Amino acid sequence: MFNLRALSPERSPSPPPPALRRVERNSLVGLLAVEDILLDVDAATPERVFNRIATSIGTRHGLREADVVAGLAAREQLGSTGLGHGVAIPHARLAGVARTIAGFVRLRPAIDFDAPDGKPVSSLLVLLVPELATDAHLVLLAQAASMLGTKALRERLETCVAAPEILAALTGWRSR
Repeated sequence: MFNLRALSPERSPSPPPPALRRVERNSLVGLLAVEDILLDVDAATPERVFNRIATSIGTRHGLREADVVAGLAAREQLGSTGLGHGVAIPHARLAGVARTIAGFVRLRPAIDFDAPDGKPVSSLLVLLVPELATDAHLVLLAQAASMLGTKALRERLETCVAAPEILAALTGWRSR
């Protein structure tokens, strides 16, 4: 199980609300589009990954590239969004975002993301949320951590060869 608190250090240390304890429904359905899936990206550092996210996903949604990069980098400075097992969930609250935007990035080769297990990261689930996001943002983070904590899903994501396959794997996921 991944440490959700590591993803949200800006939150108080109170126990998670009941909605975060177990996520039954896949809230990513409808947030993730095939156009926001980037495969086999060659980026040597998290900063270069953030730049690629900004120029591709951010631009597609009408966001300023500099705002996306700055938001993701600022969140990463609070603590790594690397979870372990080769995955990370970079996320940022951004002005100008009307609804949550999700993206997926698979890196080739994997890079250091300061994950707790020390393993390099190759799969990133990106969340760009409204600046004044509600607890729905935390529900998405909990769900993303649960999804990517599933070994079978991680293995499937590594073998997908096209964006529609990634989309099907992520949106088809259900908690057990």
